[in-house]
Amino acid sequence: MEILLKVNQISKHFGGFTALNGVSLELKRGERLGLIGPNGSGKTTLINCISGALVNESGQILFRGQSIANLPAYRRTRLGIARSFQIPRPFRSMTVLENLLVPLSYVGGLTGKEANRRAEEILSGMGLAVKMHQGCSQLSQVELRKLELARAMAADPQLLISDEAMAGLAGTEIDEVLAILHTLNQKGITIIMIEHIMQAVMSFSERVVCLDAGQIICEGTPAEVVADPYVQRAYLGD
Repeated sequence: MEILLKVNQISKHFGGFTALNGVSLELKRGERLGLIGPNGSGKTTLINCISGALVNESGQILFRGQSIANLPAYRRTRLGIARSFQIPRPFRSMTVLENLLVPLSYVGGLTGKEANRRAEEILSGMGLAVKMHQGCSQLSQVELRKLELARAMAADPQLLISDEAMAGLAGTEIDEVLAILHTLNQKGITIIMIEHIMQAVMSFSERVVCLDAGQIICEGTPAEVVADPYVQRAYLGD
């Protein structure tokens, strides 16, 4: 299977703090990868380097065989990398539909009618079609999470980075978001899930990578990672 993303020995420092120390991983097209680790382990720094919010100081990042380490975030988005953010920040003064039309306007090549049609398709897939003409201030927490995913999907990505899309949710709300991510994956979208809800990330992922102190300490199936003593120590302490 084709390697969609390859991260090779990347490092990142903030002053004297080492956020990433020689991290390497590969992601196959269509794969569901879970990225876990305690707070401060380097998860956010890693996805920021992949998406272009940060520039790694050493190492390589290849997407579809092309080096992207020096490309700005918007160029990486156009190549097919999109991410949802941990804290949804919709345009509160706009409707749900208008919030999607903004990122769609940057895609290019779409007429106004086509953009509206595409927005309606994405919102329908998120279960937000009935909310499209409502203001964002009227949305529930889970609906805001779905809108955040919808805004990421406006870029028509090949790789979606889901950054704690279930934070603050519980029960059936988590199940709703997981179902959406599974559906997107079934349509061919490769997904990296960063999540603190272990049951969710383990049930969703085919493969899990655990970071601690800026390094990968374990990689394998969910069952292998959960049973790993280094992972248990990272989460529970000695």
